Amino acid sequence: MVRYAVGYRTRGFVTFGTPIPVSHVDADSRREVLDLAHAVMRAVGRLYKVLPTAVVAAAMRPSMTRRDLQQRAQAIIETLRSLDANLGVATGEDAVDLAAEPLEARGIIVVERGRFRVRDRNVLRYYARTLDHLLTSANGRTH
Repeated sequence: MVRYAVGYRTRGFVTFGTPIPVSHVDADSRREVLDLAHAVMRAVGRLYKVLPTAVVAAAMRPSMTRRDLQQRAQAIIETLRSLDANLGVATGEDAVDLAAEPLEARGIIVVERGRFRVRDRNVLRYYARTLDHLLTSANGRTH
């Protein structure tokens, strides 16, 4: 994955959340420590910045029109919005507009005659999976 990040315009995001109190946790109780670990992971997951590339990757199928991709991206954004996710993009149209060029420049997708096609399924899946913790409920079912 490093070869796709190095040498390209990249950004880092830092998001701070509400402090998680630990004074009530009994360090000798495996259950309480495990509950704290799960609470920390959920809090970090909710703060994760949802980027346009991840939304488009999650919406992408092997070959799609721009319109279909925008609609699928919009549905994902609406689901994430209902989950109070930390969205870095507001609409499916914006997601496609912002993600298409970087994904194409990295050889992950190609845009030909109005169709978006997957070139590197594994890397696209990597981007899409950054949203799995938000799109999968506690019982393991996808929203």
